[in-house]
Amino acid sequence: PFSVLHVHCRTWMHLHTCRQNTHTQSKNNKFKHSRPKKPRSLRIYESHVGISSHEGKIASYKHFTSSVLPRIKDLGYNCIQLMAIMEHAFYASFGYQITSFFAASSRYGTPEELKELVDTAHSMGIIVLLDVVHSHASKNSEDGLNIFDGTDSCYFHSGPRGTHELWDSRLFNYSSWEVLRFLLSNIRWWLEEYCFDGFRFDGVTSMLYHHHGMGQGFSGDYNEYFGLQVDEDALVYLMLANHLIHTLYPNSITIAEDVSGMPAGGGGFDYRLAMAIPDKWIQLLKEFKDEDWNMGNIVYTLTNRRYLEKCIAYAESHDQALVGDKTLAFWLMDAEMYTNMSVLAPFTPVIDRGIQLHKMIRLITHALGGEGYLNFMGNEFGHPEWLDFPRKGNNENYHYARRQFNLTDDDLLRYKFLNNFDRDMSRLEERCGWLSAPQAYVSEKHEDNKIITFERAGLLFIFNFHPSKSYTDYQVGTALPGKFKIVLDSDAPEYGGHQRLDHNTDFFSEAFEHNGRPYSLLVYIPSRVALILQNADLPN
Repeated sequence: PFSVLHVHCRTWMHLHTCRQNTHTQSKNNKFKHSRPKKPRSLRIYESHVGISSHEGKIASYKHFTSSVLPRIKDLGYNCIQLMAIMEHAFYASFGYQITSFFAASSRYGTPEELKELVDTAHSMGIIVLLDVVHSHASKNSEDGLNIFDGTDSCYFHSGPRGTHELWDSRLFNYSSWEVLRFLLSNIRWWLEEYCFDGFRFDGVTSMLYHHHGMGQGFSGDYNEYFGLQVDEDALVYLMLANHLIHTLYPNSITIAEDVSGMPAGGGGFDYRLAMAIPDKWIQLLKEFKDEDWNMGNIVYTLTNRRYLEKCIAYAESHDQALVGDKTLAFWLMDAEMYTNMSVLAPFTPVIDRGIQLHKMIRLITHALGGEGYLNFMGNEFGHPEWLDFPRKGNNENYHYARRQFNLTDDDLLRYKFLNNFDRDMSRLEERCGWLSAPQAYVSEKHEDNKIITFERAGLLFIFNFHPSKSYTDYQVGTALPGKFKIVLDSDAPEYGGHQRLDHNTDFFSEAFEHNGRPYSLLVYIPSRVALILQNADLPN
């Protein structure tokens, strides 16, 4: 495999060098702004252009550029992950049934308008990743690769091995040089023609194993990753793709959608998605009462990753927004989201619980769960509806294929509180850099009190998940002496909180050892509140 890798990459370096000169002039005409530097901390806004308007229609590249990019910038995200860009005939496939790999979807506008979107994002200091689907292809034979030469084996495995039973799609033959050339050319095309800054590879688990991950549970045992079940040809392709990307454009970023946790990122990826985290939050909300949440299990799920293997943490992505599932906001508040989100109405127990836990879940995922963070568009403010594309089953209705950003602009609705918290959480991370800091030191996970405390990037994080108990003078361990101040408080009024903490009050740590930390301080921790304290002696 490594000799194949070497030969392929030498060939592609030569082709790249030959093409660079011919592309320079045309590139300068298309793109006014250079690619931003690789961010220290990756905060990803997962986006779909077509659903980015509150209107029931397919939104355009131009709409996204003018209306959504400024929101993303204001929220503090430094990376956009664009879904459903590679051409797909069936809109409701969410972009995962590709029919034309080298075409930007025409349903949103022209290629030039997509380039303007990427260029405008770059001008804001935002990098743009493409959601690339090289794990499978549409079975369409009229407008896709299937039966391209009249056989079922031109780009794909012949027979049953060439079909994904669950996805009803065709599977590439990664042992074929022609397939490798096609897919590597595709990677180069999006990097050079559209100036994307990297890729989120879809369906990596399906690529890595002959069983495609279907019916499999991954425990982390190394026998699961090294054996006859591994598709070595696919693994070599992923190695080639990552080597090509990082050699030609060293600042590029690649992310693997891999639920298996293949060691070393499964072929050279910078990050992999921490896919167990959203499953854990959904499980807790579906199956357990608040007072039965296990603090140790939450911490374990958020920290269960190999040392120096970077993960993208997320509380929910587009997967949880799809019809048939529920977003966190819907799990928390769907019974009352259409009736009790007005600030003119008093807090009901359902809405109060939903707003407070929504903030806490997102912050602890952000701060403890990985070395990057991802949010799906609209989830930052608790979008009130699921996502369902127009199809026969819903009479081709666009009502649920949209994002109602207008809700956050309405001062009379409570969505603005969640939006404000998400914005300030991201901005604080930009200032303090906990995502790029070493993993957190967790000093407490108290099952009866429902308290979790940890330190990361010089900050002290305190979470009280108890539904009703508040604690006065609660002892919290820390590694640092001196004065502490509140830098983020989920109970603040601008976040829909109850304003139970005085931000003019400072906390002082003393040399009393607690929970394995040399110092400790006494803190008032209201119920269902998350706090971040910063040592006043540290530089901001």
